[in-house]
Amino acid sequence: MKYTLRHLEVFLAVAKEQSISKAAEQLSMSQSATSAALQEFEHRYDMQLFDRSAKRLRLNSKGATIRSKAERLMAHAREFDSELKQHEELGHLKVGASLTIANYLAAGYLASYMQQHPMAEVEITAASSPQIIDKVLNFEVDVGLIEAEMHHNDLSQTLWREDNMVAFCRPDHPFAKKNSLNDRDILACHWIVREPGTAHRKTFDEAMHGLLVDLDIRLQLPQNEAIKNAVKAGLGVGCLSELAIADEIEQGTLLALPLKRRPMNRHFYIVTHKHTAPTQAVERWVALCNKDADGHDPEKQDKLSGKH
Repeated sequence: MKYTLRHLEVFLAVAKEQSISKAAEQLSMSQSATSAALQEFEHRYDMQLFDRSAKRLRLNSKGATIRSKAERLMAHAREFDSELKQHEELGHLKVGASLTIANYLAAGYLASYMQQHPMAEVEITAASSPQIIDKVLNFEVDVGLIEAEMHHNDLSQTLWREDNMVAFCRPDHPFAKKNSLNDRDILACHWIVREPGTAHRKTFDEAMHGLLVDLDIRLQLPQNEAIKNAVKAGLGVGCLSELAIADEIEQGTLLALPLKRRPMNRHFYIVTHKHTAPTQAVERWVALCNKDADGHDPEKQDKLSGKH
């Protein structure tokens, strides 16, 4: 290419102002440098873009044609420059997410983030909530999305969004047609739940206060999908976040079982390390997560809670 972006800047400024001196002032250049750049641009392509008189410059027909194309080119160049600067400012973002959040929420947030910041680099690590906490503490991830409140002196923890745990069964389970399960029904179930130490299990155990020692915990599995598959195979009643079973409830392959007077409401949290200054990438990710923290599908929520 025979031209530079500086050539285009000078040409467009002179075309707008129809004056070398005013264009030079706009560009913070000397008049001589502005005049030289314009003449060099014209000479390189052996064309005259302005009609010149003693007192002023007037864009000619050739210059008018070039001007519209130069404006589009400069607009693209500025947009590209903005994206490059944004990428430099944001840097690489490492997000740690609990298994449920990673599987059912993170992709949506990632898509929105990448739409807003196309050149950003984001890495999402999925693990249990306690493992995500360890990764935040060890600086392996910049921000963690977890399913339970976990206190630590080095952690900054903020409330993010609500979630509910849901008991569920196959449509042909003996309790499938009950409006809700009482304590006697709960004790009669063969339960399939997450392993001890996980946020899921913590919420489940707290909800089963007074019954826990007598519960029939048939299986303890480390993956949500494994629990759903075990329930579908007829091995018992499962308990997971409503996010994990929403599609199956909607399709009718699994059925929610409301528990009488044993709510399993909980919250998700955003955690960062107290001793690390938040980057722009972290701040924008957290802002995005908080923007629609209360968003949910009311119809799907009614199905999960047993309303029809």
